[in-house]
Amino acid sequence: MAYWLQRLLLIALSIIATLSSIRTAAEVPEVISPEIDRREIKVARIDNENIEVGIYGGILAIEDFDSSNISIVRIDFHINEHTFIEASYGSAKGDTTTFEELIPSTQLISDEQREYTSYDISFGWNIFPGETWLRNKAYKSDFYLILGGGSTEFGGDKWFTWNVGAGYRLFLNDWLAWRIDVRDHIFNRDLFGEDDQTNNIELSSGVSFFF
Repeated sequence: MAYWLQRLLLIALSIIATLSSIRTAAEVPEVISPEIDRREIKVARIDNENIEVGIYGGILAIEDFDSSNISIVRIDFHINEHTFIEASYGSAKGDTTTFEELIPSTQLISDEQREYTSYDISFGWNIFPGETWLRNKAYKSDFYLILGGGSTEFGGDKWFTWNVGAGYRLFLNDWLAWRIDVRDHIFNRDLFGEDDQTNNIELSSGVSFFF
């Protein structure tokens, strides 16, 4: 008799548990998965190489002389995304001075002394690394400041030179970039008998390659 009571009790409990689970399932609302169109993302392929070699041309305004064309070669080692070290070589030829233009028969320095050559080692800081949008397409770009020192050969002598300026770099693809730079080459010069500080402004542009 006790055995049958136990079986009936177990059957009753099973029926109650089943009805309770069915009721709970009915009360839980159906989870709706939203249909979202996934956008395909294309990751920019920028090389990890940190050596940049560039060829540039521009205009150099040598103080007391007319503006001249300048050719420049630069090699940059990128330490990280924000800093780099640059070695630069520039070559130009000084034009006539204002005094020589007023009196054409006068030549203050020889043609050989007008050869302008500069060597610089500089430290660069990318203060605004980011992107530039052109024709609805984003290109990686940098705006940087640069400071360095070196040597300038001009007027038949050599002068220690400070180099300070700013530039903009636009990555055209994963190995090619376009740059524009504005720099001031500052050195003391006694070319005309007085030791005075000169500011020689350089504006240049060109392309660089990453290796």
